[in-house]
Amino acid sequence: MDGFLAQYPPARRPHDPETNLFRYLSRAICYQQLSGKAARTIHGRFAELFRQQLPEASQAQKLTIEQMRAVGLSNNKALAIQDLARKTLDGTLATRAQLVRRSDDAVIENLCQVRGIGPWTVQMLLMFNFGRPDVMPATDLGVQKGVQVVYGLDELPPPNDVLEKTAHLAPFRTVASFCFWQAADTTLM
Repeated sequence: MDGFLAQYPPARRPHDPETNLFRYLSRAICYQQLSGKAARTIHGRFAELFRQQLPEASQAQKLTIEQMRAVGLSNNKALAIQDLARKTLDGTLATRAQLVRRSDDAVIENLCQVRGIGPWTVQMLLMFNFGRPDVMPATDLGVQKGVQVVYGLDELPPPNDVLEKTAHLAPFRTVASFCFWQAADTTLM
């Protein structure tokens, strides 16, 4: 792994210290499939709907689809945020304190009950918020491109191949993911 790290040193990835699970996940929903600038703008407008610009599930549950659409959220994202608020408040979702004590798979299973939240979103939470050391987001395009570069593959590997090729990197696949992102960013495809 030393050569791998020397050739593609991981870019410093920030740790997200957000401790409010609803805030973290609602922001993730806002950011899905958007450029950084557009996502920041829409999320900022969404946050302005809340006291002190701090989204809370209890307040979000009272927002209408129209109010959320007016700040730039798509209909699907507005529905996802409503579902997140509802499941946060009714206890369907475990609390952050409960989740940090669970396995990665158990966290994914619990949070993927929310509309619009899939394994990739939860893996980003595990990596950047929970600081888990062994997460390999195999469906991430940047990771797939990085694996293609590092292993000299002719084609972009599907998720199962990414998991197979990177299994030997356990229990440090989070750092390896950072290296794959760096390889994808520094190599022209």
